[in-house]
Amino acid sequence: MTTEKDPNDPKGLIREAYRIDGITLAECRSIFLDWALSVPTDDLQQVIGQLLERYGQEAQHPMTTVLKEGLATSDRPKRRGGWRSRPRA
Repeated sequence: MTTEKDPNDPKGLIREAYRIDGITLAECRSIFLDWALSVPTDDLQQVIGQLLERYGQEAQHPMTTVLKEGLATSDRPKRRGGWRSRPRA
């Protein structure tokens, strides 16, 4: 693992998560959320895939599990609500 700046991990959150001994799955999920909010792209699946290529060799690490979960469910939720979802009188 290198310390150079990764455009897929601008704050270095994913890299640092892999360096923390004894990190839990819940902590990795929290870090992942912070990371996802800071990545300036709409194509999260591609970026997560690239991160898995870089760090995924540590299969037993909880962040690898979180990245795989994120890859499976990275579709952004569609907005629900507003005037169209309200019952009409």
